[in-house]
Amino acid sequence: MSFVIEQPVEARLVAAAPRMPSIPAMLRYDRRDPFAVRMTFPAPATLEGVEVCWTFARALLAAGLEGPEGHGDVRVRPYGYDRTVLEFHAPEGTAVIHIHSSEVRSFLQRATELVPVGLEHLQVNLDHGLAELMRDA
Repeated sequence: MSFVIEQPVEARLVAAAPRMPSIPAMLRYDRRDPFAVRMTFPAPATLEGVEVCWTFARALLAAGLEGPEGHGDVRVRPYGYDRTVLEFHAPEGTAVIHIHSSEVRSFLQRATELVPVGLEHLQVNLDHGLAELMRDA
C-alpha cells in the first residue's frame, strides 16, 4: 500500500508580476504525517526563484471548500463555482492562488481513502517522533 498521494493541480496566481496565467503546483499527502497536506510550487513561479513548499492541515483544506477558514499563514475559502482560493502569508508578502475545487475534492477523497478522517492518530508513530526530537539533545 502506498504511503504518499501526489496530485498535480493547475493554480492561477492572482496579481502576479510578471503575470503567469497558470502555474503547475503539487498537492501531497503522506500517511506518515496524517494531519498535514503539502502544496509545492516550482521555482519559476516564486519570487525567490526556488521551489516553495507550504504545509498546512488537511482539515483546513477540507473546511475551506465550504467556507472561509484559517487565521494564520494559510487561509482557504470557496470562490464562485468550482474555485477555491488559497492565501499564503509570509514576511515577504502574500500569494493568492485559485485552484479548481474539483481537483481539491479529488485529492481529499484519495487522502481519505488512505487515512480516514478521524483516524489520523492511528498513523502517528509517537516513539519515532520522540526519538527524532531527542536525537540532537
